[in-house]
Amino acid sequence: MSSGEFIQRVRETLRDRRMSVRSVARELNYDHAYLSRILSGKQDPSMQLVAGLDEFLQADGELLELAIQAEEPNRSVEDAEPSSAAHRILRLNNAQGADFVQAIRDTSRRLIVLDNELSGVSIAEPAGRAFKVVHRRLGVGDYDQRYERDIQSAASELAEVAGWALWDAENEEAAHRLNHEALFLAKLSGDRSTELLTLQNMAMQSEWRGRPQEALSIARSVLNSRRLHPRVEAMFRIREAKGLVGTGRLPEATESLRRARSLVEDGSHVGAPEWTWWVTPGEIDRQWGHMLQIAGQVEDAIEYLQRSIQTARDVTTGYSSERVARLADCLLDVGAWRDAEDVAASLITSTPGISSGRTIRMIDNVAHRRSTLPDAPSSLRDTLDHLGDTLNEDPFTL
Repeated sequence: MSSGEFIQRVRETLRDRRMSVRSVARELNYDHAYLSRILSGKQDPSMQLVAGLDEFLQADGELLELAIQAEEPNRSVEDAEPSSAAHRILRLNNAQGADFVQAIRDTSRRLIVLDNELSGVSIAEPAGRAFKVVHRRLGVGDYDQRYERDIQSAASELAEVAGWALWDAENEEAAHRLNHEALFLAKLSGDRSTELLTLQNMAMQSEWRGRPQEALSIARSVLNSRRLHPRVEAMFRIREAKGLVGTGRLPEATESLRRARSLVEDGSHVGAPEWTWWVTPGEIDRQWGHMLQIAGQVEDAIEYLQRSIQTARDVTTGYSSERVARLADCLLDVGAWRDAEDVAASLITSTPGISSGRTIRMIDNVAHRRSTLPDAPSSLRDTLDHLGDTLNEDPFTL
């Protein structure tokens, strides 16, 4: 990308508004040296950075348009052909420079769309295989060296996606490897944004592996070391809260979640990394409900979990049914049979479209509670039986 006009416009805007490169990089969660290289013309900007600058500087799409126009002269005839899955995979294997960067980022975005919009399809294997292709090419230097940092940055994003997907599929060993690759590549390229997201994932996975102090240490290492965008801080306050409750410190955990809620509901979204889209009031309610469930305050947890599944408070993700399974579990704990039956019935409908290994296991645990509920009405036990049968169905049966 020859981005002279884009660079000039950004530099003029910063000068007119008396904003430093360091302050802008801090607001966008990028390394200031990386942004300096972009604005001095030594490195091409990623489209993620361009979009972040456009929103933060309130350019109304002008910076995005300049960046896209600058990229047009460098497109080959192949690039101009209609996009297809086979065409994109070919680029991932054979592209060398800016096209390699774009191919990696396109792969990451398609995987994220599949994970959230077609939740019955696991992205773990294709994500892992895609990163393996990129990892091999990075190792042997099979790319245009002028684009090395951009390629490393794009690869770190793909490794983060693969690490998350593998963890969601309950392949924890592979997820652990991919997380460390993502963190390593993010640090090499100066991609602070992906570094932060990967650290958040690592804290979350430590919590799920029963290592709450480790999760707390990761969260606080970020919270204590840098100034964060409100939505990013909210993510790490959530991780801090879960680490605290896991180590028996519920009052402190509650305070951390109060802070997270305030940051999400009152803070500005301008300049937030695009990967913070899932941090919503509904997500805060889900995490609060889980925290109370961990602490044994099940009746209080129900209120938050019920609120978390209200459509207006949340966005759809590949793991959205996790909170529903957690709610069913809590309702069974307190003997709220009618409500538990209704929630279990809703899971029967949603289960065929779920690929999240974690969520499936949670639903399976709910279904297997039938044998531990001798006082439950027969209609509820029948519903739990039906839920178990649904989990065991051939996913390709029409």
